[in-house]
Amino acid sequence: MTEDHARTTHSGLSPRTQVVASGRPERAPGAPLNPAVTFTSTYIADGPANYARVDNPSWTPFEQAVGELEGGDALLYSSGMAATTAVLSLVPVGGVVVAPAAAYNGLVSALTDADREGRVHARWVDVTDEAQVTTALEGADLLWLESPTNPLLDVADLAALTRAGHEAGALVAVDNTFATPLLQRPLADGADVVVHSATKYLSGHSDVILGITVTPPGAGEALRQRLARHRTLGGAIAGPMEAWLALRGLRTLALRLERSCANAAELATRLEGHPRISRVRYPGWGAVVSIEVVGDGDGAAAAEAVAAGTRLWSNSTSLGGVESQLERRRRQPGEPEAVPVNLVRMSVGVEDVEDLWRDLESSLAALGS
Repeated sequence: MTEDHARTTHSGLSPRTQVVASGRPERAPGAPLNPAVTFTSTYIADGPANYARVDNPSWTPFEQAVGELEGGDALLYSSGMAATTAVLSLVPVGGVVVAPAAAYNGLVSALTDADREGRVHARWVDVTDEAQVTTALEGADLLWLESPTNPLLDVADLAALTRAGHEAGALVAVDNTFATPLLQRPLADGADVVVHSATKYLSGHSDVILGITVTPPGAGEALRQRLARHRTLGGAIAGPMEAWLALRGLRTLALRLERSCANAAELATRLEGHPRISRVRYPGWGAVVSIEVVGDGDGAAAAEAVAAGTRLWSNSTSLGGVESQLERRRRQPGEPEAVPVNLVRMSVGVEDVEDLWRDLESSLAALGS
């Protein structure tokens, strides 16, 4: 699902409006426009919560806003991996998880460890091959999807794969970090749970670590309760200040994403056919572009030099912030071997595209002819 298919939320507002309007206090004379931050560990008895590991009113506005954007009920966690771990906890011991062979390396590492220890059985697939995924789903408990995938930027048919997962009796989880609910809403395609690293585009300023899950209303309530219990007992809770900062960042998501996507599209076009690039990976939408750099041997050293040689682009491992970042992904421990050693993932920010191009082209030119 692209932005053309996500023009209104269940409130009837455009998502571009919803990011600004959601999670506000009730309007009353003299009321604040923004929610307060509640710093407390404990509450007076006989209220809805008696301890802040169970709940904090600072979480609610951000959960409400993201839930409305995705079309479900959201839960906030201390990190994207905490949200991921909560979803993986839905799989019974010895259960089967089908997941992309090249996906976010935190997920790959978690599933690899769990498989080695016998807690789950991981089956790795190419999510662009519907037949392969369908075959792997026999007896599966969970189908985990990314689209676009990280960092190869492969696009899956979420609706078709979700149907296949349900026909096999599996839950379907979709990591929607790269697309955001402004570009696709997996719950509308039938997914059982959506996951975000809210560290990335949702908060958008590289200053908080947070994660979030979203389940569909009504039918997804039992899942939401299980995820909430896992969060409470595991203690993977968000700090109130981080939640407030994330909500403030969310207000500009539409503006940030529009600019970043336009910059990414322009850079992907200019990079095609560059003599020092053997392949440009870009699905035609979104704000991430991956390139494979030409160099001696396997090209790894050249890719490293390109990432290290920029001055405006930050050679760093995250993505989704206002600033442009790039990195040779295989330098990270646990990165799947399916990722080429010469691949550089570029998270395109909101800077002037001409400045980004000059900096990147200069770094590529420094490799020589």
